[in-house]
Amino acid sequence: MSNKLYVGNLSYSVRDEDLQQHFSSFGSVQSAKVMTERDTGRSKGFGFVEMSSGSEAEAAIQGANGKNMGGRDLTVNIARPMEARPPRSGGFGGGYAGSRRSY
Repeated sequence: MSNKLYVGNLSYSVRDEDLQQHFSSFGSVQSAKVMTERDTGRSKGFGFVEMSSGSEAEAAIQGANGKNMGGRDLTVNIARPMEARPPRSGGFGGGYAGSRRSY
């Protein structure tokens, strides 16, 4: 079993340290990261926790999934690999900005 967990439905006030402290009751936390918006630094409402072992990860799922943290019921499960996204086109897909010429 993987030891990396997805943690969803986080309160926007939860920070990395809060996540680490909350999950430390289930075992040794290797890392805890709340995902944030690149431009604003505001929480996206989800994060990832990596436990030391698969058995600790399973204990964390059993102990935290559906339980309240900061006023919200958490969704906790095994993290899936990120899906590949199609390349960004960068706009309307035709030429460069300001290319409104009539032919």
